[in-house]
Amino acid sequence: MQTRKRIQVFIALLIALPCHGSQSRESTFSLAEDCPRGFELVSGEGCRLRSLYQFYSSNQNRGVGGTRTGLPPVRDGYTPQQIDLGRYLFFDPVLSADQTVSCASCHQPERGFTDGLDVATGIHGRRGTRSTPSLWNVAFNPKLFWDARSDSLEQQALGPLYSVDEMGNSPAELLARLQAVPNYQALFEQAFPSTGISLPNLYTALAAFQASLISLNSRYDQYAHGDHTALNSDELAGLNVFRSFVARCSECHTPPLFTNNQIAVIGVPEPEGVTFDIGAEKTFSAVKLRGGFKVPTLRNIAQTAPYMHSGVFADLREATEFYNLGRGHAASDDLQIHWHITSPDLKEYEIDQIVAFMHALTDERFLPEIPKIVPSGLVVTDNHNKDDQTMVAHQRKHP
Repeated sequence: MQTRKRIQVFIALLIALPCHGSQSRESTFSLAEDCPRGFELVSGEGCRLRSLYQFYSSNQNRGVGGTRTGLPPVRDGYTPQQIDLGRYLFFDPVLSADQTVSCASCHQPERGFTDGLDVATGIHGRRGTRSTPSLWNVAFNPKLFWDARSDSLEQQALGPLYSVDEMGNSPAELLARLQAVPNYQALFEQAFPSTGISLPNLYTALAAFQASLISLNSRYDQYAHGDHTALNSDELAGLNVFRSFVARCSECHTPPLFTNNQIAVIGVPEPEGVTFDIGAEKTFSAVKLRGGFKVPTLRNIAQTAPYMHSGVFADLREATEFYNLGRGHAASDDLQIHWHITSPDLKEYEIDQIVAFMHALTDERFLPEIPKIVPSGLVVTDNHNKDDQTMVAHQRKHP
């Protein structure tokens, strides 16, 4: 591990050297000219999302968790080059202060763009305070972070880039480092011909890539679009319980995104020894939102354990059982629990059916291609120790 870090530091020193002459504009990289799958390149409009859900009215077949509800507004319209530049940046540890951590270190594609840990870990092994949220379908999110403190993907990027517990960089250092990399000089000019490298363009590129991460074609979706053989009997039964007025799951985890993008106070307990997290109360200066957090999407939820803002529940069954035990049963503070949280008193087999249904929400066919090399020349962030990290996190919660 120490040898690996020494190699990274050595490479970092090389790329930090000033560039001379025409070499500063040369690049061995080029950016995509086509949109990612699921998008259409429209002249003058960039890459536009294309989904069957766009044919449905937002009021069509609504009910409780209606299967043919339309999509909310989406962030699209980025160019193929901006999206592809964002992809390289996302996997490049050059963005972090010590050049060992990239966006993908926490948002690992094969883990539903989470990291398998109870709370995120940044540079120098620093532990954060909340779990890593999934990035699937963030193009539909009007608010970002667990506490909804950010209004856009571009604004959200500033959080991890400059947090001492995450990537630990500074705006001046980050800009200087990118400007010192010939490949990035050329790539930014491809993606932003009139302005080139700048911090706003960096934020736009990262936003463009994240907005391309669309998951809307699971077996559930195939069922919703008319293929009634797509779900097995347990999954279909789980869907019916999920939508029922008893369980009420779909009133917050509303199809087709399986989130209503709102704040909910549900009384999740903190892990033992962890200070109570006031959540969205701080964002909105509202006591009624004390302990409130954004309703997470259930898309690819089977890939993103552990669950809740603090990773307190190890698996989907634990998380589902929490809801079944009744409103406020685990709350350590006097909270205004969301009125949808009741005491459904589900049977054991019904809990199993809901869990089976949530597995049918997995759709990773639009996973992006992970670059084998990145423009900085640093080692692409890999997950060689992810199994060890997950084991440590599990032992921390279940000694």
